[in-house]
Amino acid sequence: MNTPAAAWTHADLVCIDLEGTGPQDPAGEAMLEIALVPLIHGEPAIAQAYSTLVNPGRPIPRGPWISPGITNPVLATAPSLAEVAPTIASRVAGKILVGHNVAVDWRLLHQLVPEAAPVELLDTLRLARALHPERKSGHGLASWLERLILTPRVDELVPGSQHHRALWDATAAGLLLAALLADQPHDLASLRTLAGIRLTPAPEPMEQPSLWD
Repeated sequence: MNTPAAAWTHADLVCIDLEGTGPQDPAGEAMLEIALVPLIHGEPAIAQAYSTLVNPGRPIPRGPWISPGITNPVLATAPSLAEVAPTIASRVAGKILVGHNVAVDWRLLHQLVPEAAPVELLDTLRLARALHPERKSGHGLASWLERLILTPRVDELVPGSQHHRALWDATAAGLLLAALLADQPHDLASLRTLAGIRLTPAPEPMEQPSLWD
């Protein structure tokens, strides 16, 4: 139950990560992969996670921003967005979405699956910056995972995946959320103050840190 007085670990949280063709795609950014990982008592519930590649219905441009392993031959056998959209919408309905610079993921999701209706966003990038204002840089997901020694745990939870893939990054965001709050307990209300993003009006993504800074 997402009541203001509730502990954040009792909230209906789902970690999200989308991989796409990038806003520089002249044909319009397409979704290539999505992962949705519920948090149960503050821990990623991998057994209940949903992750899928998405066939964009056209060849994708190559570039360093395309996630490793996502190629045209691989995407050709993936389901279309129309096929997966109902499942995506059902899994985010009424949930609080968690991610690192999550407004970026939400903008693409809202654009391509407008029926998706979470209630709020929680941004681990905002949270890291709020809890550690002494750090002027180094707030990328990879940097925080290394700093808190979380990378091996992500690898353990999602073997065979890797950084820059949707399931890996969504799982990492869930672990990072818990790790950032481990020594500074917060209830859901204070967490919302530090890291919450309301969906109306449409949120602006934070300046994107380097994924490797």
